[in-house]
Amino acid sequence: MKKCLIVVDYQNDFVSGSLGFPEAATLEDRIAHKIRSYRDSGDEVMFTFDTHNSTYLMSREGRRLPVPHCIGGTEGHKLYGKVGEAVSEDDWCFITYTFGSDALYDFLKQNQFRSIELVGVVTNICVISNAVLARTAQPETDVFVDASCCASNDPCLGEKALDVMESLHIDVTGRKD
Repeated sequence: MKKCLIVVDYQNDFVSGSLGFPEAATLEDRIAHKIRSYRDSGDEVMFTFDTHNSTYLMSREGRRLPVPHCIGGTEGHKLYGKVGEAVSEDDWCFITYTFGSDALYDFLKQNQFRSIELVGVVTNICVISNAVLARTAQPETDVFVDASCCASNDPCLGEKALDVMESLHIDVTGRKD
């Protein structure tokens, strides 16, 4: 049985674009290395893409976070740097219209993995949402988040999200002491 790596929303707008923050850029090499490692082992790599359209500001999320981002078809929607270059035609890519991916959840319900690892941004929003969905889809599978490959624009909320994930029996690795 294969392992699964899920790269959450490591898109230009979250790294260098409209919602970018410096710590996000520092993850690039670590995430790209992890992708190579999974591929070398014959395991699965998946990506989520936060996706909005031109009416984003009229949406519930847009009214609460009035910063257009990850608009489908724009540079901001694409994966960032080396991570974007690492995508293969064989990878599963999930478009998300909110913080967690219902399509990813459905996929995980139908496809069992030995373990599921999540990395990416933003720790306290999309990473935690998708980690909870993975835990729900596969309650007997080891689900973990590599904190050294995740970042939040609010470090305090990022740490709290890691605490919450641990309380939900999601293993958090790579955490700073």
